[in-house]
Amino acid sequence: MRTVTIAIILVLVLAGAAFAADAAAGKTVYLAKCKGCHGADGTPNATIAKMKGVTMKALGSKEVQAKSNADLKKDSTAGVGKMLPVKLTDAEADNVVAFVRTLK
Repeated sequence: MRTVTIAIILVLVLAGAAFAADAAAGKTVYLAKCKGCHGADGTPNATIAKMKGVTMKALGSKEVQAKSNADLKKDSTAGVGKMLPVKLTDAEADNVVAFVRTLK
């Protein structure tokens, strides 16, 4: 019984965190700050990738979608590899992650 209770609490906590972010607001920020490199639909801009000499993963890929929300947020705000950090408020970053989740 205790295991079931813990599982239910965990599901509720995770669901609450998922619904706290606004994917629609995240799309607006994404289109303004991320689309140039990552494409409107999360498909990498081949010209940018070639220019930087990198292989960019589609944001809807299993590999990217397997990352935790915290990791996606960190990647966005701190940068990854040759990707420069993006200046986002905490709420904007949460919203962008919520939008990226819709790309799977």
